[in-house]
Amino acid sequence: MLKTIRLKCSGLAKTVLMAGMLGILSQLQAADPGSLPKPGGAPIRIGMIEGMSGAFSNAGEAVQRNLQMAIDNVNARGGVRLPDGRHPLVLNIFDNKQGVEESLTALKHLTDQHIPFVVQGNSSAVALALVDAINKHNQRTPDNRVLFLNYSAVDPMLTNEKCSYWHFRFDAHADMRMHVLTEVIRDDSRAKKVYLIGQDYSFGRQVAKSARSMLAEKRPDISIVGEDLHPIGKIKDFAPYVAKIKASGADTVITGNWGNDLSLLVKAAKDAGLNVKFYTFYGNGLGAPAAIADAGLGKVRAVAEWHPNAGGAESDLFYAQFHQRYPEPRDDYVHLRMHVMIEMLAAAMEKAKSTEAATVAHAMEGARYKNGFHDALMRSEDHQLIQPLYVSVMQKKGENGVRFDNEGSGYGFKTERYFDARLTALPTSCKMQRIP
Repeated sequence: MLKTIRLKCSGLAKTVLMAGMLGILSQLQAADPGSLPKPGGAPIRIGMIEGMSGAFSNAGEAVQRNLQMAIDNVNARGGVRLPDGRHPLVLNIFDNKQGVEESLTALKHLTDQHIPFVVQGNSSAVALALVDAINKHNQRTPDNRVLFLNYSAVDPMLTNEKCSYWHFRFDAHADMRMHVLTEVIRDDSRAKKVYLIGQDYSFGRQVAKSARSMLAEKRPDISIVGEDLHPIGKIKDFAPYVAKIKASGADTVITGNWGNDLSLLVKAAKDAGLNVKFYTFYGNGLGAPAAIADAGLGKVRAVAEWHPNAGGAESDLFYAQFHQRYPEPRDDYVHLRMHVMIEMLAAAMEKAKSTEAATVAHAMEGARYKNGFHDALMRSEDHQLIQPLYVSVMQKKGENGVRFDNEGSGYGFKTERYFDARLTALPTSCKMQRIP
C-alpha cells in the first residue's frame, strides 16, 4: 500500500520524496510484463490535426507529448478491449500550420484513410470549421463517420449554438474559465481598473465579451479602462501594447492569450516594469513563468483543470510519471484533460464494443471519469465536460508550499481557489440534432 507522506522539510528531502515516487513507479513498470495482456488486433488510429510548425509549434508539441503518453498508458495495459480482441491506439499527426484551410485539407486526408477519431484544440476558428465539415462528411458518408474530440478549443459556441453530436469538448470553455477568474476578482478589493487584451479571432473576442459582462454583474464598481485585440501569432514586440496598458492606469489585466502571444506579452510587461495583476487562461506554461520571473510573484494567475502543486499522493505520482517520461524542463507542460480524453475514449469504445463514431458517441454521453484527484462528467445535453477548476497564483519554487516549478523556471503555481465541478458548470443553449 502506498502511504501519503507529508514533509515539512528542505528541498533536499522533497527531492528524495520525488525520487522515491519515481522508484516506486519504475518498480511497477518493471513488474512481470508477461502478466499484462498485449494488444494484437488492428491499430485504432487517432488523427491529430494541429499546428506543428510556425509560431505555435511549441503548443502543438506539448499536445503531442501529452496525448502520446496517455495513449501509451492505455496500450501498456493491453490496449482497447473489443469483441475481436485487444487493439492498440496509434496517434497520426497532421500539421495544419494553424490554418483553417490546411485543417480542412488534413481532415480530407484523414477521412480518406478511414481514421475514425479526430483530435484538435489549439484554435477555436479551426475547431468551428472542423465541426461544420465533419457534420457534412458524416451525413454524406455514414459508413465512414468520424468523431471529433476537442481538448483546448474553448469558444463557447462549440457546445452552445454550434453544438454537434459528433463533437465532444474536454476543456472548460471560455465562459466557464472566465466565470471562475471573475469569482476571484470579485473578492479582490484592490482591483479597480481592468485592461482587456487578447488575440483577434473568435476565442479572443469571446474572452473580452464574457469579461465585460461578468465583471458588470459581479463588480459593477470596476472600470474597463482599455481593450486591445491583436493579430494572432504575428506580434513580435508587445511593448506598444504594454505602453497603452501602463498609460491607462490599469491595476489588472485579463487575457486569454496563449503560446508565444502570452509569453511575449508578459516579457514586455516585465521589461516595462508594469505593476499589475495578470488574470490569464494559460499563464502557467509555454515560457510565460520564465518570461515574467519575479515580476509575476503573487500577481500572475492562471486557471486550469489541474496543476502540479494541486497536492495529494496520486496527483504527485501522475506528475512524477510525466517527468520520468519527459525529463527535459522545456517539455514540462502537463494537460490533465488530454489524458482524461484518451481514457474516456478508450472506455467508451469498450462500452460500445465498437469504434464506430455514432456508437462511441452514444457511449460517451453521460460518462464519468474519476481517479484519486479528479472527477469529471461528460454532459449529455451539449457534450461539454464538467470538471473542477483551479485558479492558481505564481510563486517561487520552495516557498509558500510550492514544491514544483514550471519548465525549470524556478517559478510554480499555488492553488488560490478550488472550484468543485458543480460550481464551474454553466447553462447551455445547445439544441443538438441527435443520431438515432
